[in-house]
Amino acid sequence: MVEFIVIVESRADAETATKLAERVLVEQVNWLDEEQLQYFFQWSGLEESTSYSCWKNINPISQRFKETLNYRPPRFLGHGTSGPLKADGAAAMKVLNLIRFLQRNRKIEAVLLIRDLDNQPQRRKGLKQARTEHAGKPPSLAIVIGTANRMREAWVLNGFIALTDEEEMLLQDKLGMLQFDPCKESHRLQSPSAGHQDVWRKSKTVLKDLTVDNYFREQQCWEETSLEHLRQTGIYTGLTEYLT
Repeated sequence: MVEFIVIVESRADAETATKLAERVLVEQVNWLDEEQLQYFFQWSGLEESTSYSCWKNINPISQRFKETLNYRPPRFLGHGTSGPLKADGAAAMKVLNLIRFLQRNRKIEAVLLIRDLDNQPQRRKGLKQARTEHAGKPPSLAIVIGTANRMREAWVLNGFIALTDEEEMLLQDKLGMLQFDPCKESHRLQSPSAGHQDVWRKSKTVLKDLTVDNYFREQQCWEETSLEHLRQTGIYTGLTEYLT
């Protein structure tokens, strides 16, 4: 079975990124239906029988492959052809080098590198540097980058559309408090790294309030909101770029 590797920060990130990617595939391939996807590929982590891998676990995963499959990563000095790698560039290189090794025995054809920027735009630069280093190398590997500005919740808020009078009231309340639309300008909300001040301005808090902490309601934001709407509202959060 063809595999698409998923590298994320959490399970929620994996669910959001893969579902959005599936919707784009169905949109772009006229003859493809969502129900058919399972017959063409599967989402996988670096380790078999997993559906995704987390950035924080890359080193221990690599170590296990060294011990079990005699994996020997190429020597890496932290520099690419474009100069020193930015933040996350080195981690992405580790992932891509490991995938190249795994391609010897697994039919891996693509990888999603999903990351929250969390006020660190250099993360996107580092990921793109790593992709450039591996561009055109055999065997073929599609490297898709998704960087949420500032975090995943910003993408989810891009897809929030009030469905009831109660939700409209909640949204209007947020508009009054923030003085901007948290769905159209979710990139302006704060991330956890901002500390404990102004919790009500943080994307996690706003999303929790608008969805009444209902995960199913969150899912609707990326599963049911039209891709056209998501592309329109996600220009500054990195979602538009991910969906194109």
